[in-house]
Amino acid sequence: MTSAQLAAAAVAPTVAAWDNPPAVAPRGTVILIAGRGEHPGLYERFGNRIAFDGYRVRVVGDPTAHERTVTSQINRLLADPDLPAPRVLAGSDAGAAFAAALVAAGKVRVDGLILVGLPGGETTVTDIGEWEWETELGERTACPTHQARLDADVSVRRGALTVPISRSWIVDGDLRRVAVPVLGLHGTADLLSPLPAARERYTGAPIAEFVTIDGGKHDALNDATHRTAAAVVVLFLERLRAGADLPEIARWTPWS
Repeated sequence: MTSAQLAAAAVAPTVAAWDNPPAVAPRGTVILIAGRGEHPGLYERFGNRIAFDGYRVRVVGDPTAHERTVTSQINRLLADPDLPAPRVLAGSDAGAAFAAALVAAGKVRVDGLILVGLPGGETTVTDIGEWEWETELGERTACPTHQARLDADVSVRRGALTVPISRSWIVDGDLRRVAVPVLGLHGTADLLSPLPAARERYTGAPIAEFVTIDGGKHDALNDATHRTAAAVVVLFLERLRAGADLPEIARWTPWS
C-alpha cells in the first residue's frame, strides 16, 4: 500500500448522494454501505442508474475502517425527512454483513434489506493474503472499466479483503430475525464468499429472495453484469413499494 493510500484510509469518508431527476417524483431511498477497502464514490455508476428510476441513493463508507462514523451516518440519513420511504438499507461485502447485523439486531429500522456478496460465515477464503493486487482486482469484479477505476484510485485500500469481518457482525446478522423483505444478490463465481455458504445464510429468513448472477464475481453491483444487477434491484424496490409481501409485478407466462 502506498503512503497516499495509507493516508486516505485514515480519512473518514463523506456520504455520496444521487437524487432522482427533477421531473421524476422520488419513489424511495437506498442507503448503501460500501465493502472492504472501498469508498462511496466507487458506486457512482450504480447510484446514477438507481436514481434515474426515481430512487434517492446515499452511499456510506467501509465499516471495517470507520464503523462508528458509518453507523452515525446511517442514523442521520434514516432521520432525514427529505429521504422518502420505503427506505432500504443495502450493503456489499463487509457492508452487507454490517447491514444485516444492524437490521437483525434491531439497531436500525428500515423497510427492506439488500445484501450483495454477503459473507457466508467464518469459512470463507483463507489465503487471500497471498493474492497479488491483480488477483484481488479480478476477484472483486470482471468489469474492465471498474478494474481500471480501482487500479487508478489511490483511495482504494489494496489488500483490504484480507481484513477479517467482525465475527459479531456474522453472529448478529441472523437473517431469521429480520422481519422486513430481504434481497440477496450473489455471483456464482464469487470466491470471496462461496455461493453454498452464502446461500445458507438466507435459510429461514421470513421474507427473502436470493438471486444469483451467472459467472458473477464478488461485487455484483460493479461487475461486468452491473446493468442486470441494477435491474434486479429496481424490480425489488418496485415490488417493495407495492407491499411488504413483495407482490409479483412481472411474470413469465408460458405459451401453452
